[in-house]
Amino acid sequence: MNWETRVTKLLGIRYPIIQGGLAYLAYSDLAAAVSNAGGLGQITAMSLSSPEELKEEIAKVREKTDKPFGVNFAIGQNRRPFTDMLQAAIDENVPVISMTGGNPQPIFEQLEGTDIKKLVLVAAKRQAIKAEELGADAVMVVGQEGGGHLGRDDIGTIVLVPQVVDAVSIPVIASGGIGDGRGLLAALALGAEGIEMGTRFIATKECIHASELYKQKLIEGDETDTVIIKRSIGAPARAIKNSWTDKILETEQKSPTYEALKDLISGKANKRYIHEGLEDEGFAWAGQIIGRIHDSPPVSELIERTISEAEAMYNKLK
Repeated sequence: MNWETRVTKLLGIRYPIIQGGLAYLAYSDLAAAVSNAGGLGQITAMSLSSPEELKEEIAKVREKTDKPFGVNFAIGQNRRPFTDMLQAAIDENVPVISMTGGNPQPIFEQLEGTDIKKLVLVAAKRQAIKAEELGADAVMVVGQEGGGHLGRDDIGTIVLVPQVVDAVSIPVIASGGIGDGRGLLAALALGAEGIEMGTRFIATKECIHASELYKQKLIEGDETDTVIIKRSIGAPARAIKNSWTDKILETEQKSPTYEALKDLISGKANKRYIHEGLEDEGFAWAGQIIGRIHDSPPVSELIERTISEAEAMYNKLK
């Protein structure tokens, strides 16, 4: 197959595969491995403590790869100012900035006059249209199957992606429920020109910050082993079911406010599970694709396998 799409040309990558931002997990080892394997790796900016630390992480990526990479800014639920962090990325002349959640306009304004490519994660057709109007170079469209924060409309990837493809002229990247070659080929059939994978990249050798328990839960889990939390405060997000998410849902029933939930849904609670493997003391994001994850290979093997699977299925359909 010819893997050149508008997404590969825009980003300067071999395959139309993008690694998700992955809060507290997407650092230089993972990002460089994805970029070296032909995709677009990303580091997570707002999980770092300062602009100086972000610059250090960018330097680490460049030590490990000479390929394009991105810096992700998760701004939706982050109450911390991001202007200085974004300026650090601009100062380092990173190739790509992606943004998830919140209004991307302030980021676009700060990026004005640069050559940095702008990707926006959206979960609704109206958001995609707005992102294009603001100047996005491409949109990443996440369906309800995805892990982490999702849209409020409960629309699945297979319906949402072609709706967005028909509504915008910029390239569309499909996300949510995609973790192998069949998902890649399906996304292309829906009109997308690339895919973003988040959960699947956690179960890889180079995602070194993910605890072994977290990876094992992804490998052993079924597609029914996730749950939507935070819906009551208007920020639905998909996580692995456990006793901690039970507490979150119980609290949402009794007192659906951010104040009541803030300790249960905090970054500290997230890190206790994903970094320390304390399953009963925190939570971990994951999409329904965990039902399709059966191993934790090197990133290069995962990407080559994804491409081979897509090509095999394409040849079968011809």
